[in-house]
Amino acid sequence: MGASADAFELTAPEQRIDDVLLLDDPRFTAETVAIVTGAASGIGRATAIALAANGLTVVGADVDHEGLGETVDLASTVDVAGELRPITTDLTDDVEVEAMVETAAEAGDLRYVANIAGMQHIASIPEFPAEQYDRLLDVMLRAPFMTAKFAMPRIRETDDGVGAIANMSSIHGRYATKDKAAYITAKHGLNGLTRAIAAEGEGTLRSFSVSAGYVLTPLMLNQIEDTAEERGISEREVVENVMLGQARTKEMMTPAEVANLFVFGFSKHGKHLNGGDLLWDGGYTLTYE
Repeated sequence: MGASADAFELTAPEQRIDDVLLLDDPRFTAETVAIVTGAASGIGRATAIALAANGLTVVGADVDHEGLGETVDLASTVDVAGELRPITTDLTDDVEVEAMVETAAEAGDLRYVANIAGMQHIASIPEFPAEQYDRLLDVMLRAPFMTAKFAMPRIRETDDGVGAIANMSSIHGRYATKDKAAYITAKHGLNGLTRAIAAEGEGTLRSFSVSAGYVLTPLMLNQIEDTAEERGISEREVVENVMLGQARTKEMMTPAEVANLFVFGFSKHGKHLNGGDLLWDGGYTLTYE
């Protein structure tokens, strides 16, 4: 059970081209553009690379300029078929969000959006800083709404109006645990936004969410220490009892495995996925002992 080893041994894996789901899809071409937010690290980085590996032109957005550069370098290292264009974007700034969408639309046929950018803060509700709550909701719920607001007309302008807006949800979009009130609130709201987009998409513009369990990302690794401190337990206990205790599959997902769900959902194979959620959680939320 490698994932339940001592927390100090956990590291976020580097992505390889062999990790990527490669699909034959008529819209997976250089003329098709996908926006990926949070592209500087973790699941966002993996998704940007996976979509570029499938031949799409990817506009990778993040506030972390240096991290975006590392994503571009990694894409070059694994020799992706498509192009990855970085754009430094503050998702809490509506002007920058609109500019991100316009930049993507100018690069080709904007068809796909992956709202992945996320953050976390661990604290009980009475101790939760209001400014942290507001920032987390701005990044993880308001920004996806604004991105959809600007992107939906652009997707509809393509020759057939076919496209999809996908949102990175979580098992915490289905139930709640303590000390993560803002994150849980954002993810529940994001599931509602997904369905609202699907309701207005007229069948050709789809929306779906992806809900994973605990994923080996820098965000998750930072969370271990915070959770251990908040609960007064060891980091090893956080991994084994809090993160994997209820899961049937005693192994954390990799960012590439999550990225492949976005690839599948955007593809022709996901044409009936609309308003739904891809729950890949190792049995975490729907089983118990």
